[in-house]
Amino acid sequence: MKHPNILAGLPGGEPMEFGRKDGGSEPDVKQLSRELKEATDKVKEFAEDAKGRLEKGEQLTEAAKTSADEALVKFNELSAQMTEIEQKLAGGLGDGGREGRKSLGQRVVDSDDVKSFMDRVPSKGSVQMDVKAITSVTTDTDGAAGDLIVPDRQDGIVAPPERRMTVRDLITPGRTSSNAIQFVQETGFTNNAAPQAEGQMKAESTMKFDQKTLPVATIAHWVQASKQILADAPMLASYIDGRLRYGLAYAEELQLLKGDGTGDNLLGIIPQAVAYDGGGLAAGSMIDQLRYAMLQAVLAEYPATGHVLNPIDWARIETAKDDHGRYIVGDPQDGTTPKLWRLPVVETPAMTVDKFLTGAFKLGAQVFDREDANVEISTEDRDNFVKNMVTIRGEERLGLALYRPECFIYGDFGNVA
Repeated sequence: MKHPNILAGLPGGEPMEFGRKDGGSEPDVKQLSRELKEATDKVKEFAEDAKGRLEKGEQLTEAAKTSADEALVKFNELSAQMTEIEQKLAGGLGDGGREGRKSLGQRVVDSDDVKSFMDRVPSKGSVQMDVKAITSVTTDTDGAAGDLIVPDRQDGIVAPPERRMTVRDLITPGRTSSNAIQFVQETGFTNNAAPQAEGQMKAESTMKFDQKTLPVATIAHWVQASKQILADAPMLASYIDGRLRYGLAYAEELQLLKGDGTGDNLLGIIPQAVAYDGGGLAAGSMIDQLRYAMLQAVLAEYPATGHVLNPIDWARIETAKDDHGRYIVGDPQDGTTPKLWRLPVVETPAMTVDKFLTGAFKLGAQVFDREDANVEISTEDRDNFVKNMVTIRGEERLGLALYRPECFIYGDFGNVA
């Protein structure tokens, strides 16, 4: 393919000065732009032809290379004239601003990779040039468009999982208007009732009573928030309210089960329960032990009304199989309330793994509410007023009475060393 000199002069053989009106001194920008476009098209045409030849394994002729070199030299002159005109129209730029004002054609011509490509004749090849791609990055770089992306914001707050509270529902409810629970408990009875002979002194029986006084405990916690955030995000107030109430219920369940009675703690059920002895029978499987714990409660004259287990231990029991691979406790497809030996089974992580509590919950214990769980807000706390902060407090007061500790049986399955 012939590559004519794309920058040849006008008829008559005399070269003309590009971009000048009638050869005058004033630049014709439109004419220069047209000539620059024609020159760019010719350079592209030559580059595409050269690339095709190289991919086919053909060699470029020296004449073609010479013609290309001349075209690039003249093209550089056109580009320089255009750049000079643009700078004059813009009021002039320093050297530091020239790179940013180069046209695409000028950037192609000035590229070292293009110049290197034109100087060699490889068997196959291509030219790469640095063109900034538009991407989703948000840094202060060329092509950064990440700030245009708007996230799909979902409403509300994703809260962590909450424990299902169960222990309170097992115990008889009650209310009090005092700061302590007091009751009289019979702690001894000598029964001497027996047949008596006529005219003889009758047998005397004896009784002993003790007064029990149990404190009403206060369970509370608080958080701080600014007035601005509560006003600007109204849903946050109800969210905080719910989380504070959940925190009270969580602490309450642990107190009802395990409170040790020291300091401001309640005296819970487990510290007062009697130890499991199986009613004098030898320990068997987990299922057997729970049945013997029921027996022990019956012997104390308080028939058990339920079992409290850790979910891990209840899973062990439900998946126990006989020698033929059949489940011992119910059918896996049965969705009824968990029961064992006719009594409901209550699962709660508040119970320690490998431990169990069996007892007459309704008859043996009662919870007394002095102040129901509530949430209050106030600015009158330290320097809240001058800082525009508010204090949000959750609080409740309650007491626990265990009338007959012997009707609660606390034991160890023996699965954990």
